[in-house]
Amino acid sequence: METPVFEELDPVSDCDCPGCRHRRPALPHSRAGLAAPAHRALIVATAAATALATGPAAVVHAAAHAPDRPGVPTGDEPGTPQGAPAPLHGPAGRPTGPAAGTDLPGITRAEIIDRAREWVAAKVPYSMTAYWSDGYRQDCSGYVSMAWKLPGNEWTGSLGRYADRISKEELQPGDILLFHNPADPRRGSHVVIFGGWTDHTHTSYTAYEQTRPRTRKKTTPYAYSGNSGKFLPYRYKGLAASAAGGVPRYPGRAMFRPGADNAHVTQLGEQLVRKGFGRHYTTGPGPRWGEGDRRGVEAFQRAQGWRGGAADGYPGPETWRRLFS
Repeated sequence: METPVFEELDPVSDCDCPGCRHRRPALPHSRAGLAAPAHRALIVATAAATALATGPAAVVHAAAHAPDRPGVPTGDEPGTPQGAPAPLHGPAGRPTGPAAGTDLPGITRAEIIDRAREWVAAKVPYSMTAYWSDGYRQDCSGYVSMAWKLPGNEWTGSLGRYADRISKEELQPGDILLFHNPADPRRGSHVVIFGGWTDHTHTSYTAYEQTRPRTRKKTTPYAYSGNSGKFLPYRYKGLAASAAGGVPRYPGRAMFRPGADNAHVTQLGEQLVRKGFGRHYTTGPGPRWGEGDRRGVEAFQRAQGWRGGAADGYPGPETWRRLFS
């Protein structure tokens, strides 16, 4: 039995160069979607007629088209397939840990976001067949498998086995928004990592995702720019207890200073919003430390009865403990 190949969403790119415009899939019933095959057929038919007219020595040249795309046969232009489940480093590799349904190694929210940011910084190119140096496949589901530190590479149809469904209100950094189309996995299936809300109305959020041409971090309307109503929030089952409930570990003062940009700032800001101290945000919260964070922390500290240097707007261990308790 052949290994199935499934397609993931090819999100709209910010790039408007001719190559990117060419790769954007046409709508199923659009004139552009119908005209392209007819145009190719006309070229081939014309070339064939010329070959017959000029005799056996004539050569029929293939019609020119866009550059080859990883994992897509020549001439098979629509869509972007995602790979099927596979071990680390591909079919020849081996899983490094337990399978779904067994005890998974714990990982904190901050670690998930830090791992996601590593691929953003490395500008990992998109591919359904290539595997990065860490063993994870360079497509959307491989990216989430990497961020969650799963024992192998999953696809959009299996990631849900490692997670629990949650509500929009429960979303926190490190959770995912997943759309798997079981009726036709080739149409629209995609997954992104939730990095935190970017506004107090919860209408947009920071999304970490693997898409063409490379891994990106981008402000995205909830739940996604396309098929929005079909993306569902999930939470990884192996999330460390300290991050899923109780008081998370205080990460240190250096995480909350001008210029800081990390998942802890997002975690702090979202907790301020939950506690009713988020009115100073114009954008965010997180992940970049800003005046909205400092003023929110200061307001929380003053609510504890602190004054002077004890209410400077920068969270110390006691501020952190009270805020998350």
